[in-house]
Amino acid sequence: MMKFTKKNFFFLVGGIIIYVVDIGVDFWVASNYFCQEQYSWSILTLCFRGLSSLVTQIFSYEWFKNDWEGTDTRKLKWIFLVHLFHCGIFIRYWFALKYGCQAAFKLKSSGDASETDPSNFTTKQAIDAVTDINMLRVFKAFLETTPQLFIQIYIFLQHGKTNCYQYAAIFMSFCGISFSMLDYQISLRKSLPDKGELRVPSKLMYLFYKLFTITSWVLSISLITLQSVRISVILLIFLWICGFTWTLKQCTTFCKSKKMEYLYRTVVGIILIFTFFNIKERRTKVFISIYYATHTVVTLGIFFVHMFWKHSIIKEIHFKIVSILTVLLLVLGIIFLVVYYRHFHPTTYYRPQVCLDEVDGVAGQKDRVKTGRFQNFLMP
Repeated sequence: MMKFTKKNFFFLVGGIIIYVVDIGVDFWVASNYFCQEQYSWSILTLCFRGLSSLVTQIFSYEWFKNDWEGTDTRKLKWIFLVHLFHCGIFIRYWFALKYGCQAAFKLKSSGDASETDPSNFTTKQAIDAVTDINMLRVFKAFLETTPQLFIQIYIFLQHGKTNCYQYAAIFMSFCGISFSMLDYQISLRKSLPDKGELRVPSKLMYLFYKLFTITSWVLSISLITLQSVRISVILLIFLWICGFTWTLKQCTTFCKSKKMEYLYRTVVGIILIFTFFNIKERRTKVFISIYYATHTVVTLGIFFVHMFWKHSIIKEIHFKIVSILTVLLLVLGIIFLVVYYRHFHPTTYYRPQVCLDEVDGVAGQKDRVKTGRFQNFLMP
């Protein structure tokens, strides 16, 4: 049975604080670049922030419109205005706090497993609200945080500055991306009654698998960017085309409108540049093996090219550190990946009637109130 605990509520409150602080940090970083007359970095930082906010507002409003279909149009107009001023996420946090507070502190379960039970219905509303927020956080992580990470690492390697605050900022960004993936995976499983929840060891294995593989990949792309920005851009565009094409072949039905569906596939294509993102409930062993085998080949290729074509602007010591980290984290990431799926994946200790890999991306928007945004996607 679905549960929304006090711990979940406090984590939700912490998420709001982190979100507000993150906004402040982005503008602080952009203003610092501007004061240092590094106008291009300042503009890029704000552009990534703006793009991420725009995309998340579009999806957030579309979900509200689907959820509130047939209700008072004045509410939707008000919601539209809030999203127009890029504050839609705060409305979502408000509803999540409202339902979460009721589920965690005020309501007591009657023991009835039916969704018509008031406590279960409120709990489901809270979990669905948090899951929507966490998916928007995943979009933000790969549309904003990851590109900003490239900027930070590129500047660091180019200028060779060893500021401890810069190290901390880069490390926290990597952790933020990985935690956003983990939080979404946890929320997704909570919202689906036929899926086993992640235990603590499973959460750690999944977190390290994402953290190490994403970190290794971002570092390797940063190395090729030092050699040639053009080659780096071409590589990223090619990888996005591959990811976008794969989503087209999966025939996703996440959104009701075709325009929104193509936007969703575009965003998933960007996510697939950096990490595997399952968008159909099916066995993913072959897909995930091909995906990380390709990443391994490209990473090692970049590493060896950089060894024989060293750039004059990067110091030898920095190249050695980044190279060792890139290879080491890649190996560790693959190890955690294999261990997670063989021994810690919920399907190893939870056996529903149909046991397929869970989805990272979600599709199907019918009957939002009855079954939830995510339940309708789970079709073989």
